[in-house]
Amino acid sequence: MWGVDLTDKKILVTGGAGFIGSNLVEYLLNNGVKEIRVLDNLATGKKENIEEFINQPNFTFIEGDIRNLKDCKKACSGIDYVSHQAALGSVPRSLKDPITSNEVNINGFLNMLVAAKEANIKSFVYAASSSTYGDSKTLPKVEQNIGMPLSPYAVTKYANELYAHVFALNYGMSIIGLRYFNVFGPKQDPNGAYAAVIPLFMKAILQNEPPTLNGTGEQSRDFTYVENAVQANIRTLFTKSSEGHEVVNVACGEETSLKELWTSIQQVAQVELKEIYGPERAGDVKHSLADLSKISEKFGYQPEVKINQGLEKTYDFFKNQFLNKTT
Repeated sequence: MWGVDLTDKKILVTGGAGFIGSNLVEYLLNNGVKEIRVLDNLATGKKENIEEFINQPNFTFIEGDIRNLKDCKKACSGIDYVSHQAALGSVPRSLKDPITSNEVNINGFLNMLVAAKEANIKSFVYAASSSTYGDSKTLPKVEQNIGMPLSPYAVTKYANELYAHVFALNYGMSIIGLRYFNVFGPKQDPNGAYAAVIPLFMKAILQNEPPTLNGTGEQSRDFTYVENAVQANIRTLFTKSSEGHEVVNVACGEETSLKELWTSIQQVAQVELKEIYGPERAGDVKHSLADLSKISEKFGYQPEVKINQGLEKTYDFFKNQFLNKTT
């Protein structure tokens, strides 16, 4: 799939026990990768996300922390390609604890760049974020036009882009940032204070409890099924950046409000459940929609799974998990 022979590729996925990382690892193993290594401290990632891979001969798990340079160097040793997915997500988390978000997302990112440079990595792809667009009101979002950040999390993800640019410029590295737009799908955690909206809605449906929509519910997002994010990683990881460092949007190119999202999930689950409304979240952008021209033209990316199909796959996953826990 996506025209890449993986049989000679040795790849490190940081955050590989997390949501996007574990989906990427699964794809790589299913498609014959030579060697896959995961670095994760299991702070937000889960061992259960990678349990099925542990005994595969071409899979190695390193429990370590990107805030520790030694762990980063160990993980990069003998590796050719790095997909850096490790980060502390969530705007509300960063507002409550900006220091830890900074330590993981900026200091940890810098450690990984240093380790990758010293290991002569062929290419380095990392999880950037649509939060970098900040207070820019322009839609759709085009890579070169950003506003001022609205949260500590957004600051950290923009700082990643600046560091990546400087490392590419001064050390000749090939680095590509993937500005993810609201990725969702199987293995996304519905629990905890900082769970994303789609797993929260799935959990509400399965527990027959009304979900809380922040604000008016009119705010919109470009919800992106995780298989599309995996495709973006594969398409960019093995392509040398013509610019040294560049960023691309990873999304579906469709705008969906929270109200519309909840309606769609009810239809998928064949359930009717009246939502309730809560206060707006601090640091949130009102509307988000990606322009996909750059990633499409340069890397051949096209979102293969649209939102409704993605919601069906995601609901099936959460429903199976819910049934397994209640039987």
